[in-house]
Amino acid sequence: MPGIRRREFISLLGGAAAIWPLAARAQQPAMPVIGFLSSASAGPAAYLLDVFRQGLSESGYIEGQNIAIEYRWADGQYDRLPSLAIDLVRRRVAVIVATGAGGVAAQAAKRATSTIPIVFTSAIDPIKAGLVASVNRPGGNATGFIQLAPLLEGKRLQLLHELVPNAAVIGVLFNPTNPSAETQTADVRAAARSVGRQVHVATASSEDEFDAAFTSLVRQRIGGLLVAADSYFNSRREQLVALAARHALPAIYEWREFSAAGGLMSYGTRITDAYHQVAVYCGRILRGANPAELPVVQPTKFELVINLKTANALGLTVPNAMQLLADEVIE
Repeated sequence: MPGIRRREFISLLGGAAAIWPLAARAQQPAMPVIGFLSSASAGPAAYLLDVFRQGLSESGYIEGQNIAIEYRWADGQYDRLPSLAIDLVRRRVAVIVATGAGGVAAQAAKRATSTIPIVFTSAIDPIKAGLVASVNRPGGNATGFIQLAPLLEGKRLQLLHELVPNAAVIGVLFNPTNPSAETQTADVRAAARSVGRQVHVATASSEDEFDAAFTSLVRQRIGGLLVAADSYFNSRREQLVALAARHALPAIYEWREFSAAGGLMSYGTRITDAYHQVAVYCGRILRGANPAELPVVQPTKFELVINLKTANALGLTVPNAMQLLADEVIE
């Protein structure tokens, strides 16, 4: 081998072989990253993440294999969401999933970027919130799923009244930091007037305030309790259900998960449907779909769930007509 010794050639060849895999890896496209922004807490939302990951897998994306997810949790402190959203934008994620109370996470993400696609779950009108131009053709970088949970407070109060018709005063627990709180309060008061009942309002935005709020409600001799729709409340459903049981208060909540945890009754959309739909849209966007052309999905299913065990413990008889109306009766 003229000009080069055999040993030197083998050494060069070995060095090149070591370099080739590195070069090949450098040429491979980077794994796309989803930014997951939530106003809730990680632990209580674990089952929702399972639904989200399942939806992603149906689209061909598996976390850790061909997709990465950056999680940002506000833990019920809604004022943290803007900085968390900016952090995800700086991370240059491929898409932002924004979930939680009142669409606050979605609005924070929308203010943080006008280019990165956003897929949201929103409990407020996305048009009025400035998230989309229209439901059928969003027109910008955001689309998602409308949950409508806060808009059902009046219906929840009516259902509670049907179960405890002799309750002269109905208590309502709101999270004052929820941007939908004012609308929720107005809807509940209007529904109470329609059935000739008084309303006593208590507020809480942290676990430290739960005991005081329930003490206030009990002092007013309420005959029933409506726990308003709120993602932080959902993440603390075990504590809220336990407090209602301790004070022997018939209570109605937004999600089935409250009834499954021992709550008396719940009425609302299926939160798991929202997270599945968000995952489906994420998959489509990662494959090139334009969020401006993906219609905002609206729920078609509302479910009433009644826990008969809890009703019996409270000494309540659930009318047969209401049981027949229920989508699920927990016995």
